[in-house]
Amino acid sequence: MSIELKNVNYIYGVGSGQEKQALKNINLKIGDGEFIGLVGHTGSGKSTLTQLLNGLERASSGEIYYNGQNIYEKNFNMRELRGKVGLVFQYPEHQLFETSVIADVQFGPKNLGLDNLEVELRSYEALKLVGIGEELIDTSPFALSGGQKRRVAIAGVLAMQPEVLVLDEPMAGLDPAGRDEILSLLKDLHQKKNITIILVSHSMDDIAEYADRVLVMNHGELVLDGKPRDIFQYQDELEKIGLGVPQASGVIHSLRKAGIHIDKECITAEEAAQAIASVLLEKM
Repeated sequence: MSIELKNVNYIYGVGSGQEKQALKNINLKIGDGEFIGLVGHTGSGKSTLTQLLNGLERASSGEIYYNGQNIYEKNFNMRELRGKVGLVFQYPEHQLFETSVIADVQFGPKNLGLDNLEVELRSYEALKLVGIGEELIDTSPFALSGGQKRRVAIAGVLAMQPEVLVLDEPMAGLDPAGRDEILSLLKDLHQKKNITIILVSHSMDDIAEYADRVLVMNHGELVLDGKPRDIFQYQDELEKIGLGVPQASGVIHSLRKAGIHIDKECITAEEAAQAIASVLLEKM
């Protein structure tokens, strides 16, 4: 699986006199099995970019390829693309509408034109993947907890068996336990099913913990692209565009400015604690 964007631009309100360029000359390649963190301030173009990936929005100019095929070619199967690139919006539980959990999860695969047996098999497997047991499948989704609703909404996308799962702030509004549930679920999906994950998040700590690649957006442009450990060295640059770094990175950078020599670039709390402990032991 691969997705490639070549010189992609997107302009809102074309011809309205209030045009705004949301994406500017984006060049990007996403490979199979990556876990990508997509970050940027509000209005940076993150959500627009994610909606282009499965054809929900169409680029104003440029080309997007899925497995080498231009998705804007006349004979390209856009419905198949939307099954392969699953998009989970912020507060996805607001899209729940059926009378039972199982009916909601079945909605997506039914729209793919699958037969009833395949729809049922996929739906039960998806619910199992997200940790929703059989005792809840006939329950109204509106009777579930916030975290459970979120998992059911994700199951509805997983039932279409996507190769890529794009999630726009999936932890928004959840309590700490609910956040941990969703992040643990994404980690399991990535490791066990080799699904490519694109996670939009404002939490640099979550990105540092789970992503193996970070894309940084600013005013519609892709300004940084690399491994978390490399990206978070640019603390000053990230802060200038309204972002930050993981708390662990911030602590280490502050200690360096205070004259305490720490070689290792730490991006998680565990790494920072080990690095600081090593310095203290040397001084004893």
